[in-house]
Amino acid sequence: MNNNCPVCNGILASGIQPWHFECVTCCYEKADLQPTINDSSSHELINETERETGLREVRISNFNKLLRIISKLKPTGGTLVDVGCAHGWFVEAAMKKFDVLGVEPDEVVFKSTAAKGLPVRRGYFPDALEASETFDVVVFNDVIEHIPSIDNVLTACHARLNEGGLLVLNLPSSDGIFYKLSRLFCRIGKFGFFERLWQKDLPSPHVHYFNNKNLSDLLKKQNFAVIKSGMLPTLGLQGLYTRISYTGKQGMISRVFIYCAIAISLPILRLLPSDIIYIVAKKT
Repeated sequence: MNNNCPVCNGILASGIQPWHFECVTCCYEKADLQPTINDSSSHELINETERETGLREVRISNFNKLLRIISKLKPTGGTLVDVGCAHGWFVEAAMKKFDVLGVEPDEVVFKSTAAKGLPVRRGYFPDALEASETFDVVVFNDVIEHIPSIDNVLTACHARLNEGGLLVLNLPSSDGIFYKLSRLFCRIGKFGFFERLWQKDLPSPHVHYFNNKNLSDLLKKQNFAVIKSGMLPTLGLQGLYTRISYTGKQGMISRVFIYCAIAISLPILRLLPSDIIYIVAKKT
């Protein structure tokens, strides 16, 4: 494993778990967890139908907010690729404004999305693209944090963007309240919440955790200029219980307790730093 920070090139120190590492200089965090997207055994750990139901409402709401931002920056539309398009929710919404292509590496999810008649292609970015394909907007919705070779992918984004093109990243933040709480629980030996946020043992675990500052620094290093950033809601009541349940690891009592605790806390949680951030960067 490369033990250097991709942001500041510092040496990564051992973190909270044997697979976890962190940069003491810029606060970037990394996991030595391996994706197993098309391994059938890994899919037995997750109920994809319940996952889709649990995520649908909050994801679509956030996608619509991002589309409004992108549309203001690209009022004449153009070409857009949604990398890791999953169930096609962003593709479907963006088709109203842009000429859209979705790229999805998970064979099971791809087949489901393609069956809806959406313009999707199976494979990894940028390998799934034709040699001459370029875009006005490249979007990663909850995807960039899953990609081990992040430097190579950002280089490919720069190469595949037209002049003045936009890179849009929507991802978890290490400054978020839930992530901060998960680290606190680790201090008393409760690692489950932390592992859940990293999606340990799931087909596509997180391998990076950024905050707004170190991600902006990484994009600048890769010849992008950040032009807009902000936070997006992490949770909503609709679909919350299913979202808690879809990995099947908690018992009924634990699920109900977590649901009630979050539901009661939502008004306060919405005032605290969100666990989801977005960044829009322009190719320079």
